[in-house]
Amino acid sequence: MLPEEIKYTEDHEWVHLEKDIATIGITEHAVEELGEIVFVEHPKVGIDVSQADETGTIESVKTVSSIFAPLTGTIIAINDELEGSPSTLNDQPLGDGWIFKLKVEDDTEYQDLMTFVEYEAFLENL
Repeated sequence: MLPEEIKYTEDHEWVHLEKDIATIGITEHAVEELGEIVFVEHPKVGIDVSQADETGTIESVKTVSSIFAPLTGTIIAINDELEGSPSTLNDQPLGDGWIFKLKVEDDTEYQDLMTFVEYEAFLENL
């Protein structure tokens, strides 16, 4: 998956949408800010979330950061691999480091997220 094929949030999450299934992770920028990731608290499969709801946390050697739902929907899968190997987020944040999948109710929220170019401009203004 290429950075240009996904959308981004101001909370430094990325979203890849295929039909009505969104895969969510954190951006390389988030990984750089967090440092070495040591633990991921996943959302529970089957729960309904609204856009901007807190769904879990990421703990690094520096801090604890919240994970937010970038879209409204139902959590349908979590990346169990992160439980035994949270450092996968450091190594492959846009690949094997996905955090959870969401069955999306309305893709108009997705359309409102930032493109790669918009996200890059957002980062420049931080």
